[in-house]
Amino acid sequence: MKLVQFYIPEIGSRVGIMEGDHVSDITTSEVCGTLEIIRKAASENTSVDEIAAGLTVNAEYSYESLNTKSDDSKPHLLMPIYPPEVWGCGVTYKRSAEMRDEDTGEKGIYDYVYSAERPEIFFKATASRCVGNKDYICIRRDSELTAAEPEMAYVIGGKQGIVGYTVCNDVSAWDIERENPLYLPQSKVFYGCCALGPVLVTASEIPDPYNLDIKCRIIRKDEVIFSGNISSSAIKRKFEELTEFLCRDNPILVGTVMTTGTGIMIPNDYALEPGDVVEIDIEDIGILENPVKKLGV
Repeated sequence: MKLVQFYIPEIGSRVGIMEGDHVSDITTSEVCGTLEIIRKAASENTSVDEIAAGLTVNAEYSYESLNTKSDDSKPHLLMPIYPPEVWGCGVTYKRSAEMRDEDTGEKGIYDYVYSAERPEIFFKATASRCVGNKDYICIRRDSELTAAEPEMAYVIGGKQGIVGYTVCNDVSAWDIERENPLYLPQSKVFYGCCALGPVLVTASEIPDPYNLDIKCRIIRKDEVIFSGNISSSAIKRKFEELTEFLCRDNPILVGTVMTTGTGIMIPNDYALEPGDVVEIDIEDIGILENPVKKLGV
């Protein structure tokens, strides 16, 4: 099942089930978003699919009519979930370890994390710092080398289980992180630092998340300046392992989003610039598209 959140002028935020090109509005007074569906499934010890399928359809929309630029005067997609928190994992792909060590000039720091028992986990965002499909991702005003990081993300439900998957752009100010590892929070956390979308695919629809094609394109002035791809089969760590480390002595709320690291390392020459568009396409999930702007200008 694919779930979406969307906005309808004079009505507000809605939640729906996407089938083909059709979106069925299943919003109720108690269930106004995917987070409420996930919470309800957790409290009733049932699946997200069962809760969503049991809700009454109020209206029908075409996905094409919703998949437009964010504009409150028109119907458009929202983030597929308003997560209480977003956490990130780093150096889960070998290429990520190799390139980060090359860039820092300190051989072994990232390769150590790649090989270690304990993964790198960091706080990434809250819902107020995230954006949805076709909304702006951002460059910090004090960064000159901010990069897109294409990633698959999963949503944690009851009993720390995985209830769904979405596409994530873990936008990161690499120059700030490389100046000093202690600056990692400033590299990772700022407005527009995390894009999620376009849909949330329930876990039942993706029996093998470790065999999906992940692609990324950066478009500048209508020209593709970068294109890369990888398979999620290249990831080293299982998602359950990442969740277990995240939840150690750390109260994690139902609906928390976990990003799983990137294996597409974009060269420094393709650092983001205002006006760029980043497309991330993950097999069986969809295409997340975001324009870029710089904060404070």
